[in-house]
Amino acid sequence: MESGGMSKNSTLICVPIMGETIEKMVVDMSKAKTSGADLVEVRLDTLKRFNPRQDLEVLIRKCPLPTLFTYRPKWEGGQYEGDENSRRDALRLAMELGADYVDIELKVAHEFINSIHGRKPEKFKVIVSSHNYQNTPSVEDLGNLVVSIQATGADIVKIATTALEITDVARIFQITVHSQVPVIGLVMGERGLISRILCPKFSGYLTFGSLEPGIVSAPGQPTIKDLLNLYNFRQLGPDTKVFGVIGKPVSHSKSPHLYNEAFKSVGFNGVYVHLLVDDIAKFFHTYSAADFAGFSCTIPHKEAALKCCDEVSPVAKSIGAVNCIIRRPSDGKLFGYNTDYVGAISAIEDGLRDLHKISSTSGSPLAGKLFVVIGAGGAGKALAYGAKEKGARVVIANRTYARARELADAVGGDALSLADLNNFHPENGMILANTTSIGMQPKVDETPISKHALKYYSLVFDAIYTPKITRLLREAQESGATIVTGLEMFIGQAYEQFERFTGLPAPKELFKQFISNLQ
Repeated sequence: MESGGMSKNSTLICVPIMGETIEKMVVDMSKAKTSGADLVEVRLDTLKRFNPRQDLEVLIRKCPLPTLFTYRPKWEGGQYEGDENSRRDALRLAMELGADYVDIELKVAHEFINSIHGRKPEKFKVIVSSHNYQNTPSVEDLGNLVVSIQATGADIVKIATTALEITDVARIFQITVHSQVPVIGLVMGERGLISRILCPKFSGYLTFGSLEPGIVSAPGQPTIKDLLNLYNFRQLGPDTKVFGVIGKPVSHSKSPHLYNEAFKSVGFNGVYVHLLVDDIAKFFHTYSAADFAGFSCTIPHKEAALKCCDEVSPVAKSIGAVNCIIRRPSDGKLFGYNTDYVGAISAIEDGLRDLHKISSTSGSPLAGKLFVVIGAGGAGKALAYGAKEKGARVVIANRTYARARELADAVGGDALSLADLNNFHPENGMILANTTSIGMQPKVDETPISKHALKYYSLVFDAIYTPKITRLLREAQESGATIVTGLEMFIGQAYEQFERFTGLPAPKELFKQFISNLQ
């Protein structure tokens, strides 16, 4: 079967068609074709009214793509509650009328396949499926399941399981990559998302992409638009290197948009994905192949990630947190770096240079400045160390004074409780950096410091980038301060990560363009 566009892989993209009427299904089939799908899955169980002979003829005749018919019963997670014989009769009729595939459940597959013996058209394929909505079994149990499905006479094996952890997906990859028969192996839920994106790398027969976000035939399904445009699905193959952002939560991260666009622009064979990780040590232990080549690390894993690394840069060790991990191809060892402080500090220095009209050759404009950091977590540590390294005098303000004191002692600075920050102004022209989540969506009305105290600062930085302009930054601007947004930090640390991931210079103009397009 032909795939749309130039393709490195033979994995098909199937769009589920789930209309309540035949008319809606016909419209959606055309949309699927326009979107770049290879085939459609017609979910007969979603129809409110269904006249098999008449409706199947219309659906097959009017579909511009190859068709897969599924009539999923309630007992396998579908919507059909009627007579079992009528259901199977409808699928046999779809075959006779020219369908390309039907999907039948393992429980009734023997009987169904025996009933079409000798009548099966040459190009027609039977997919035999098993759905597990509780968990993902062991590799041994999955292997036995493949054997049971094959024994029914299936042309294609389909296994859908549920991810309790992202490490569950590795077992499905093991099955699809080693199987001698075509296998559709998918893991449902947000933790299973990589099973749907990386199937061309692990020899999956097809993946599902929905026409619209939220209208999915199984939990965790991406849209066809994201598969093709965001993840560059057609270009993925066995040699594609996998990168990703490790976090919990993680779906809000813009990193996949940034890095995949950058990979594409320089022709680098890599894909960057969201990785919703519960236990980071288990994640690294499970995905230990060299092709899982590099990771960005975000809240809450930055400190735990450091302990998983074989080697850590001196700066990251001082900070006690890493946000960038590279797997060395020669021996699989993990190297941890902290690029957060580079991104933030260089963005703040640029802001000061613009403000004071200083050239970039005359040392750091932070030297000698009073630099107030709000927060004593991973990002707070990164900024405190970065500012200290540039010769600033550092003050840490934190809700818990003891944590502020601990970090202040480590960098040779002073400590305050956050409550005292409003009345702290030993001098004018100070610099303020917020590294907490105060003011982040959805709590956009919050701010860590009152507006009247902002007049003592010449520059205010906020690590938050959703929203781009927080209440803190808006009020700082109104008070006459120069502001630096979290997006500028994000982009600064991304340059370095991109170069570590790829060994290539970062396409800086593309990164800047990307940021200016974000709201």
